[in-house]
Amino acid sequence: MKLAIVTAYPPSKVTLNEYAYHLVKQFRQKEAVTELILLTDRTEGAKDIEFTEDGCKITIKECWSFNSYKNVISVTKAINTTKPDAVLFNLQFMKFGDKKIAAALGLLLPWICKLKNIPNIVLLHNILEEVDLGSAGFTSNKIMQKIYGFIGTSLTKLILKADVVAVTMQKYVNILEIKYLSPNVKLIPHGTFEIPEEPNYTLPEGPLQILTFGKFGTYKKVEGMIEAVEMVRAKTKLDLEVVIAGTDNPNVPGYLAKVQEAYKHVPQVRFTGYVEEHEVPTLFNESAVVVFPYTSTTGSSGVLHQAGSYGKAVVMPDLGDLALLVKDEGYIGEFFEPTSVESLANAIEAIVTNERYRSQLAMANYKAATAHPMSQIAELYLEHFKDIIDEKRLAFPNVNAAAQKASF
Repeated sequence: MKLAIVTAYPPSKVTLNEYAYHLVKQFRQKEAVTELILLTDRTEGAKDIEFTEDGCKITIKECWSFNSYKNVISVTKAINTTKPDAVLFNLQFMKFGDKKIAAALGLLLPWICKLKNIPNIVLLHNILEEVDLGSAGFTSNKIMQKIYGFIGTSLTKLILKADVVAVTMQKYVNILEIKYLSPNVKLIPHGTFEIPEEPNYTLPEGPLQILTFGKFGTYKKVEGMIEAVEMVRAKTKLDLEVVIAGTDNPNVPGYLAKVQEAYKHVPQVRFTGYVEEHEVPTLFNESAVVVFPYTSTTGSSGVLHQAGSYGKAVVMPDLGDLALLVKDEGYIGEFFEPTSVESLANAIEAIVTNERYRSQLAMANYKAATAHPMSQIAELYLEHFKDIIDEKRLAFPNVNAAAQKASF
C-alpha cells in the first residue's frame, strides 16, 4: 500500500511534527506499507528521515505552508500527482495556520479525499468542544467565542465526512457520537513515541532538574513554575534548576524572551529553545520532575507519554484531559490547582524531597507508557485502512482500482 500522510514534519516548527516523525518511523517498518508519501509543510532544512532501522521507500513532497490560503489546492494537486492508495491526516484545528480562513480551508482536505473516493483517516488531536478558547489563545470575547463555536461545529461536520475520524480519548468519541450522530469515530490512543529499556530511575549528579516541555504563552505559562521552584528552594535549601524546553506558541510570539528578561535575576533557569529529536532523550533522562504548568488543556498530552516512557515523576494540574488520561491510561503524579503558585510549589516539593516517592511515580508512569507503543498504534491505523478499502471494494467494485490493489 502507498500511504500518504498529510502533516507537518521535522524540522518544522508547526505543531504535531514530532508525532508525525514517530508515526512514520513505525509505518515504514510495516510489511503492508510499500511506500510512504509525506505531504508536508515547506521548511528550510531537509526533512528528518534518517532512521537506523530498515524500512520502505519514503517520498517527500513539500506542498503546503503555514497560513497559506492555497494549501487546499496545492495538497490536492500533490495527492493527484502521487496517487496514494490511502491518506492519513495528522490534524488539529490550527494545523494549517493561525489565520482563521487559512486554517479552515486546510481542513477541507479530508472531505475532498472523500469526494475523490480515496480511503482516508483523520487523526484529530483535539476537538473544539473541549478547548477553552480564551486560554488557548483564540479569543476571550464571548461573542467571538460563540462565532468560533459555530465555525468549529461546521468544520467538525466537514472533518467527520472522512471515512474514519480517529481521536485519542474516549471522551472525544462520546462527544462526537452524541452531538454529531457520527458512526465513523474511532478511539486510537495517542501512543508512546519511544519505549527505551526500563531506566534504573537514578538521577545524574548535580542540581535536580525541574523540566517543562512544549510551546508556551497561551494556556502553557512558565512564570508560576519559576516562582514555585523559588519557593521550594527557599524552604528546602535544595539545589534545583528550572529547565524550560521549547518555543513560543505561534499565537504569542516573543513570550519566552519576555519571561527570560523578567526573571533574569532568578538563578538556575535555563531556556533551551527548540529541541531537536536526538536531544529529547537526554533532556528527559536528566530531569527529576516533569511539570505541566497548564491553565487548560486542548487534547491528549504527548509530553505526558514521553515523560512516562523515560520513567519520570510528573506534576500536573487537576483539570481536563490530563486528569482523564490519568484515569484512563494509568499515569500518576502530584496534582496542583492551576491558578495557585503555592499549590504548584507543594506538589514539586512532595516529589523532590522524597526519593522513594519520586521513584514510585516514575515506575508507575513507565508502566503506563509501555501499554501503548507507537508500533501498536500504527498497526491499528492499518487495520482501519484495510476495513475502509474492503468496504469500498464492495460498494464500488469498479472504482478506485489502485486502492483495491493495496496489499495488506
